[in-house]
Amino acid sequence: MQENETFDVVVVGSGSAGAMAALRAADQGLKVLIIEKAQKFGGTSATSGGVMWIPNHQLDGDQGDSREATLQYVDSLIGKPVNRERLEAFVDEAPKMLAYLKSTGVQVAAAAWPDYYPSNPGARADRSVIVPTFDGRDLGDNRYALMREQYNRFKLFGRYAMDLTETFTLMMQSKGWRGVAAKVIARYWMDRSTRAVSHRDKRFTSGAALMGATYKAVFDRGAELRMETKLDRLLVDDAGRVTGVEVSNFGRTYTINARHGVVLAAGGFEWNQELRDRFYPVPGLTRHSSTPEDANRGEGLIAAEAIGASTEHTEAGWWIPTMQLPMPGASNFHEIHQAAFDVGRPWSVVLNRNGDRFVDEACGYDQFGQAMVADHQKTGANMPCWLIFDAKFRKKFSAGGLMPTVHTPEKKVPEDWWDHYVFRANTIEDLAKKIHLPVDKVKEQVRKIGEYSKTGIDPEFGRGMNPYDQMFGDPTVTPNPNLGPIDTAPFYAVPINNGDLGTKGGLRCDARARVLDQAGNPIAGLYAAGNQSGTPFGDVYPGAGATIGPAMTFGYIAANDIAERSGNQRA
Repeated sequence: MQENETFDVVVVGSGSAGAMAALRAADQGLKVLIIEKAQKFGGTSATSGGVMWIPNHQLDGDQGDSREATLQYVDSLIGKPVNRERLEAFVDEAPKMLAYLKSTGVQVAAAAWPDYYPSNPGARADRSVIVPTFDGRDLGDNRYALMREQYNRFKLFGRYAMDLTETFTLMMQSKGWRGVAAKVIARYWMDRSTRAVSHRDKRFTSGAALMGATYKAVFDRGAELRMETKLDRLLVDDAGRVTGVEVSNFGRTYTINARHGVVLAAGGFEWNQELRDRFYPVPGLTRHSSTPEDANRGEGLIAAEAIGASTEHTEAGWWIPTMQLPMPGASNFHEIHQAAFDVGRPWSVVLNRNGDRFVDEACGYDQFGQAMVADHQKTGANMPCWLIFDAKFRKKFSAGGLMPTVHTPEKKVPEDWWDHYVFRANTIEDLAKKIHLPVDKVKEQVRKIGEYSKTGIDPEFGRGMNPYDQMFGDPTVTPNPNLGPIDTAPFYAVPINNGDLGTKGGLRCDARARVLDQAGNPIAGLYAAGNQSGTPFGDVYPGAGATIGPAMTFGYIAANDIAERSGNQRA
């Protein structure tokens, strides 16, 4: 490592946006450096579900999707002004990005995952794309253990990797689930060669599969990755062009020059309470985010604002309901658990602190979070809200980090959890008193859920009455897989916070991923992608993978623009 080094392109951040920008730029013959402030690479993307929302991808030939259908769908959703050219650039370039990714050797497949607003015109159930299981050892033993690991919640017993099919089979305790669990465990322990290298399962699934496969292509093309290297500021010449970065490594500061461009792809600002307080109408706490702890603090946004960059869509995150529990073996520390699908299961209801329902509990997790914000602005009685459920639910489903009784029977629940993190009572009345909700209202809401479960019709919010809701319900429960009577003691409640998967807003960019100044003009040499930039969708989350899909697409677009301006563009 030398002082004042020079690369053609410097990419800040090692998540999906940065990985794609680096991959494409390297494939264009440019000398690329990725800097990552953490001790692990892969960013938030490596810990995610690894889904890309890619409309009109044509993976299996013409499936009937189109540019027109996609725009019809997103236009029916977006409720605030967006950059139309940028939105259309995503729709047009996303299929090209995916085709390019495939050409580098990364395997991809369409998933049968309904768009989050399945009743809207143009909605489909095949726009979400995943990467099959990747053998992490293919990264090389010197890198295999350095990619960010999936959270414990995405592994069986916090150790064994599961793909999406295995996850849903175990989550729902579907037929043959015990055999699936045995296979997952046996597969891990039979892999003795990997056990000699690391405790980590060599099977990279979900986000780890996406990032593992992509980084194999990145490394094969000679791009350099440098960890423990934090962006401090952007370097600008007298003409206002970004020419490089000043970085720090364990307190030592030095500069790296970028001949042709800097791509900011270092995630959002969800772990920066000052920025949350500045931008969000209901700020919430950094602590409730489900992204890697203290990772995305908005350094790229801060550095860009310091040279005149503008921002957009910063008033919202990619919301997801979360709850917290003490970490196993370290009770003074807490772990955040997603509850995205738990809140819409049968035999449960979600209430605000006034004892009122406020949303179709089984809706998309971002819609759920938006409803929490709106209800709190209206009533002041949300954030947290309460998930209330009975013994039937407890036996079969998780409630955030509280695993079902087949995994965590009552006697194995730590004593300090009861009535502090998880509340339990033998009657609904006593449960409502414990969590300080109005008893009569809670009883009435429970009664109504019981009535709705008989008819299968939720006249208030339509819970379980669309394909997305039903996908995460229980098919053995009829007539509505998301509704069941809350009638079997004991009864339980857990507080639900408005967590996130990152921030929706960030640096304002144009259709070429160039960062714009306050006047709307591109800042020469500066690009942004992923949650470092504003989403092209404004205030909505159209489908699974609507964070990573645009992140990789605009990383691809940024690299293409840099290559074209430098005279290095190839086919």
